[in-house]
Parts: sequence; structure tokens; C-alpha cells
Amino acid sequence: MKKIWVLTLILGLIWACKKGNDMIEEEDIFAGFVQPSNFPKPAYDLSRNPVTKDGFELGKKLFYEPRLSRNNTIACGSCHIQGAGFTHHGHDVSHGIDDRLGTRNPMPIMNLAWHTEFFWDGGVFDLDFSPVNAIHSAVEMDETVTNVLLKLRARPEYPALFKKAFGTEEITDVLFFRALSQFMLMATSSDSKYDKVMRKEDGASFTESEARGYLFFKNNCANCHKEPLFTDLSYRNNGIRPNRSDDKGRAIVTGNVNDEYKFKVPSLRNISFTAPYTHDGRYLTVSRMLDHYRHDMVDSPTLDPLFRQADGSLGIIMTEEEKADLMAFLKTLEDPTFLSNKLLAEPFGSDFIVN
Repeated sequence: MKKIWVLTLILGLIWACKKGNDMIEEEDIFAGFVQPSNFPKPAYDLSRNPVTKDGFELGKKLFYEPRLSRNNTIACGSCHIQGAGFTHHGHDVSHGIDDRLGTRNPMPIMNLAWHTEFFWDGGVFDLDFSPVNAIHSAVEMDETVTNVLLKLRARPEYPALFKKAFGTEEITDVLFFRALSQFMLMATSSDSKYDKVMRKEDGASFTESEARGYLFFKNNCANCHKEPLFTDLSYRNNGIRPNRSDDKGRAIVTGNVNDEYKFKVPSLRNISFTAPYTHDGRYLTVSRMLDHYRHDMVDSPTLDPLFRQADGSLGIIMTEEEKADLMAFLKTLEDPTFLSNKLLAEPFGSDFIVN
């Protein structure tokens, strides 16, 4: 009996130590928003919405909260899946409430602190306002912000969480949006092999194929996919054939015919995980996307001049060997730390059971 008591005591002490260490690790893991050393200054004004542990945790809970949709089934995280670079893996266009289909492929939630306009057409100019599109969309969440706030106020846990995050139990639209922004601001991808090479960390270096691919990239792709974000944040017509819905992209926002069929240049970071590609998800692989630039471009008045060659041909001249090297380089943009970061992962528990 004494041996059993001693064994129980030892196991209890081990469990307590492990739990204490886990708590320390959990507390230490949150360092707030950190600007990567090889990145420019963020565009988002962090002084008006500084990222705090409590604000971030509230934003994370809201990001994965299905009550943001009309029938409490669709969360932001439903179409922005972490393992897929916060895109909607396996779907050409977004699949929302009641399995309704959208018209565009969800863009990744990644490095948004450096963006000033959002979505394929740049129709939203402030990160704080970006959730409105999905909440009010009839094919995504089909809800209203007003109703969302009513549902959150009816939940006993939310007033206390808003109190911890913002010093008030009042659940307002401003604080709701700021909390979501704090979560999205923390979705920073900056720990790929490319980043390690650029920062000269741990003797990191490109292979010969990656180095050749990087050189080809700088000579042929970097005008649009500018380092280190791998997007210049502009809107361009890259010769994609208009789809059945005749989506005119940026022109829908500006009303300018010169913007027809122009879409925001997407980042190439984590491209291996963000398939399918283009605004309507028509290409399933990186290889097929590159082949578009080689021999599948469609001419139009707004086609980007970069794709017009001196001999009158369209696209990017690329041999099979150059394509292989470029694909090798693009794989250096994969960031496993970002894709598996527990800080950004979906929480589980009874709080997310709808009732």
C-alpha cells in the first residue's frame, strides 16, 4: 500500500511539473507582432490596434467561430485553412454556407500587415473591414455584422474575453474587427529556406538548381512578384482567358475599362500548399501555372506589357530545364513553421459546440 502511495505521489509530481512547463511554454510562445528583419515596415498602423496576447486570443476564437455565419456552420477558418496557407484547399472557388459556390478562389491570409488593399480586386482598403465581405456575402456566410454581434453578446464567455482584450465588456463592431485583425496580423510567413538564405542563417544556401531558379526568377518574375513578400501588391492582367462569369477583376471596383481583367498579384510564398491557382482556381498545379506563361496566354488590350516579347510572342520564354530550376526555387518559399504554428491553429473544445 505504501509503494502504491509513493508511486502515485511521484506520478503526481511529474504531471504537475509537466503541466507547469507546458504553461510556461504556452505563455512564452506569444511574443506579439514581430517584424522579420528582411521585411519592410508594415503598412498596417499597429499604434491604433497593438497586438496583445488577450486581443490575439479573442481574434483567434472569433476567426474559428461558426456563429459568424447565418446558420452557425461557417467560420473564417472554414475557407482559410492553416495547412493550406490559409486558403481553401481543394476548391477552385469558395464553398460557403449551404455549400453555395462563390466566384473566386480565396486568397491566403498571410503577411497582410504589409497590404493596404485586400482581395483579388482590392475592393477593401483596410484590414479591419475585410471580414465584412465574407460575413455579408450570400454565398459565404450570409449573415450581418449586427446579427453576429447579437449572437456573441448572448454567449456568456464573450463579454469577459472582450473585457480582457479591450478593457470593456461591451461588444462593438470596432472591437470585433480589431480582434480579428490582431489574429490575421500574426499570420506572418517569414521562416522559409529562402528567408534563411537571405538572412544568412545557420549556413543556409541554395542548391545549384535553386540558385539557377532564383536567377531566372529575378530576371523574369520579380517585377510582379517582388521580394520579400513575393508580390508587388499591384493589379495586372496576366493573360488568363476570361471565365464564364466574365469576371473583370479590378475594373469592378474602379469602373475603369483600363483595369478590366486585372487581378491582384498573389504572393508566391507557400505556393506548393495554396493550390489551385489564379482568381478562379483553374490551374491545379504549379507546373500547369508555369505552362500558362510559356504557351497559353491570351492577348487583350489590358494585357500587362511585361508579357509582350520583342518578337511579338506573348508570355515568358522558358525551357524545360529553366522550368525545373524555377520550381526548385519556388519550393524554397515553403514555410513549415507557419503552416504548423500551434499559435494559429484551430482550437478545439466545448466552446465551439453550437447550441
